[in-house]
Amino acid sequence: MNRKNNLPSFAFLFLGAAIFSALGFGIGRNSGEITPLSIDGAADLIGLSFTPQEKDSMIGTLTTHRTNFELMRKTTLDNSVGPALVFNPLPQGFYPSQEQAAIDWGLPAKVALPTSDVDLAFMPIHQLAVLIKSRQVTSERLTQLYLQRIKTHSDTLACLVTLLEEEALTQARALDKELAAGKYRGPLHGIPYGIKDLFAVPGTKTTWGADPYKDQVINETATIVTKLEQAGGVLVGKFTLGALAMGDVWFGGVTKNPWNLKQGSSGSSAGSASAVSAGLVPFAIGTETLGSIVSPSTRNGVTGLRPTFGRISRHGAMALSWSMDKVGPISRSALDNAIVLSVLNGSDTKDPATIPAAFNYSAKKEVKKLKIGYFSSFFEGNRAGIENDRAVLELLKNQGITLHPVELKTSINAAPLVSMLLVEGAAAFDDLTRLGLDDQLVAQHKSAWPNVFRAARFIPAVEYIQMSRQRSILIEEMHAIMKQYDVIVTPSFAGQQLQITNLTGHPALCLPNGFGANGSPTSITLLSNLFEEEKLIMVGRLIQENSDWQAKRPPLFAK
Repeated sequence: MNRKNNLPSFAFLFLGAAIFSALGFGIGRNSGEITPLSIDGAADLIGLSFTPQEKDSMIGTLTTHRTNFELMRKTTLDNSVGPALVFNPLPQGFYPSQEQAAIDWGLPAKVALPTSDVDLAFMPIHQLAVLIKSRQVTSERLTQLYLQRIKTHSDTLACLVTLLEEEALTQARALDKELAAGKYRGPLHGIPYGIKDLFAVPGTKTTWGADPYKDQVINETATIVTKLEQAGGVLVGKFTLGALAMGDVWFGGVTKNPWNLKQGSSGSSAGSASAVSAGLVPFAIGTETLGSIVSPSTRNGVTGLRPTFGRISRHGAMALSWSMDKVGPISRSALDNAIVLSVLNGSDTKDPATIPAAFNYSAKKEVKKLKIGYFSSFFEGNRAGIENDRAVLELLKNQGITLHPVELKTSINAAPLVSMLLVEGAAAFDDLTRLGLDDQLVAQHKSAWPNVFRAARFIPAVEYIQMSRQRSILIEEMHAIMKQYDVIVTPSFAGQQLQITNLTGHPALCLPNGFGANGSPTSITLLSNLFEEEKLIMVGRLIQENSDWQAKRPPLFAK
C-alpha cells in the first residue's frame, strides 16, 4: 500500500465529498452500491491507495456515511445559514482597540457649487457633503441628478438591476426637511448611493446576478443598508454583479467599463464600480472574497476599500465564502471611503464573524510620521503598468516620505488555500448543483461556477481542514511582516499578495494610478495591519491630493 504522510488507516474513514460522489452518489444520480472498484476511483482523485482488506473494511462505514448525507439533505439550508465554525483573522495575542475617538475629517468650510450638472455629478462625497450642509444644494436635487444619469447611461453600461426612484426621492425630501429643521446626520446626509445586488432590501428583487434567483425577494434589510439610511444616505439603485459574485457576466449580459465599452468592468462588484466611474452615483457598496473590489476598482479607475475581515457586517448579503467574504465602499477618493467606512464599521449580533474595533481617523495626524514600506521586488522588471506603479513611489518620495524595501516571504504557498473558497462556495450553493439549476447560469466555461462547484465536491474534508491549519500559519507570518510597518505599497496584482491578504483578512486600499496602453485605468494598492484602515486613508489622501489620477472622467460619460 502506498499512503502519503503515513497516516493511520482510521484517518481515511471519512474522505469528504470526493469519495461519495465518485462512488455512485454523484450529482443527480441514484445511489449505487459501493464497491472496492468505486473506492479505487475515488482514491485516485485524492492521491491515495488502499489494500483489498482496507477497502473491504471501509464499505460498511462509507455506506453509513452516504445514508447520513441523504438524511442531511432532507433539511433545506438557506444561503443565510452559516457554519458553526467562524473564521477569526486575529493573530495570537492581537486585539484591535475599541476606544473610539471623535473623527476629524478635515473638510473645507466652503465648497463652490459647480454651474454644470456633470461637474456636480462627479464631485466626491467630501465636497458634496459641504454643499448639502451649507444648503447650496438639496438632497432632492442631487438625487434627481443621479437618477437621471442612471436612466440615461445604465443600459449602455448594463450596470443596473433595480432603480429605486420613488423611494429615493421620498427619502431625499425628508432629509431636506430635517436639515431645514436643524437636524444634520453627518457627511452622508442626503448623499445618494447604490449597492451591489447581493444585499437584501425588502420589496426589491435580490438577484445575486444569476438567472435562478432573478425573481428572488428577501424580506429583510441588510445591516449595511440600515446603517447607511440612519446616516442619511439615499439608496437610488441596486447594481449588477457577476453571477454569484464572480466576474462581470450576469443574467442580463456583461457590465461594461465606462473607459472602454468593448471591455467588461471586471468583477464581481461590476455594476458598483462601473456606476461610480461613470458618475451615476458618488459611491456604491461592493464585496470582495478574492479581488471583487480591487479588480473592478482597477478596471474602472475608481477607489476601492477592502476593509479588515470582520469590520463590517455581512448580514443580509449573499454568502459565497463565510471565511473570506468582506464588504466595502467604492468611491472617488480615499477620504470618501473613510467616511462610508465610519458608518458601516461595528460588530453585529446577526453576523458572528464581526469584530468590535474603533476607526480613529483624524486629518490632524501627520502622515510623514508613518513608517511606509514597499514590496521592492514587485517594482522590478518591465511588466505592463510598472511605470505607473513606480510613479506612486516617486510621488511619495517627493512628499518627503522615506520608503523602506520589504519582501513578501511566507513559508506557506497561498495558492492551494484558495480552494477553501471553492469548498465554501460549493456548500453555499449545494442545491444549485444537486438539483441541476447550475445549467441556468449564463457562464458555462470550465472556470465558471457550475464546473467549479462540481469539482469542489471532490475536495476531501480532511484537506479542507489542512488548508485551514496552514492558513493559521499564514496569518501569523503575515502579521509578523505587517506589524513592522504602518503601510506597505504594492502593485495590485503582483505575486501572491492579493490571495494572501484576502486569506489573512488584511485591509487594502486600491487607488487609480494612471492608464495602460489600451486606455483602461491601472491601480496601486496600499496595505496595513488588521483594523488600521485610518493609515491607508492617510497615505491614500496624500497621494490623491498630490495627483489627479482619481479625478479623470471617462469621456463618453463626462458630457
